[in-house]
Amino acid sequence: MKLFLREQTPLIIVYIAQLLIITLIYRLDGGSAVEVSLYAGLLSTCLLLGYLAYRYLSNRSFYERLQSLPGSLDESGGPAQSSPLADSLRTLLTQQFRLYQNDLHSYRHKLEEHIHFINQWVHGMKTPLSVIHLIIQDKDGPPFTAIGDELDRLKKGLDTVLYTARLDTFEHDFYVEQLKLADIVRSVTSEQKRLFIRKRVFPAISVDSGITITSDEKWLTFVLTQLITNALRYTVEEGRFVHFHGYAEEQGRVTLEVRDEGVGIPSGDLPRVFDPYFTGVNGRSFQESTGMGLYLVKQICGKLGHEVEISSEVGKGTAVRIIFSGHSAAGSAGSGARR
Repeated sequence: MKLFLREQTPLIIVYIAQLLIITLIYRLDGGSAVEVSLYAGLLSTCLLLGYLAYRYLSNRSFYERLQSLPGSLDESGGPAQSSPLADSLRTLLTQQFRLYQNDLHSYRHKLEEHIHFINQWVHGMKTPLSVIHLIIQDKDGPPFTAIGDELDRLKKGLDTVLYTARLDTFEHDFYVEQLKLADIVRSVTSEQKRLFIRKRVFPAISVDSGITITSDEKWLTFVLTQLITNALRYTVEEGRFVHFHGYAEEQGRVTLEVRDEGVGIPSGDLPRVFDPYFTGVNGRSFQESTGMGLYLVKQICGKLGHEVEISSEVGKGTAVRIIFSGHSAAGSAGSGARR
């Protein structure tokens, strides 16, 4: 009703002005019958009200449709009633929607091609990195150690690009199975031994060998690699530890806590650490910070159905906890993998 009244306001104003002008002209012409003038104005007003009522009733669904926001693209068409204005609007919206769908399909196709190119490029870059690693693996000396460290950085950067590109197609690229939590943690820390050695920081693993979780090994390995990289990056003192503590809780929940003894995160930055590209106060002191590590951890864990919590204290370190819901400890049945 409000939209209808706003639309008809100019007509009502013009009508009132016209009525006053006609009445004034009638009076100037010598007419003295006030009752006749009022009667004519009343009849004219009744005709106007009848016209407005007809316009509103015949286009009520049209105005109601314009005032309601669509809940999905399928609801974006015009009003269902049949009137010249509604039919024209529905035709226009239908044509616009088809153009929008065509553009969307085109952009989606370009995005898929771009992601495919990134995947191929990353895999292509990994091959020469592996060859260089094989060449220097038996070499000793500071230059070869430095080359190995830079190769590790390149590999992590390529993995970050690859997994970021795959987030949008996550449902097509994961395989859920029963995994031994202790085996996963030891495997990832072993892969990052060069980084531990370079930083002179030690892993401390406290995970019961019987704890089993349900997750995707590849994605979970990437998540733990990101947490280890962050923990070592922000641990500036040598001889410190990165603690891996896994334990089972009630109702089949399993928690893995990765806790470092680094610089910690200021309390003001904690609410935003999972935002993309957010580096906070520490990002100004550590130039390698990209702000993508914890963001990817949060996104991947969310898609895998895991919860992520973080706590930190400046000067004492940071703890990130991954909570695996509905998982079981050793000896549980039904550990078959599923797609």
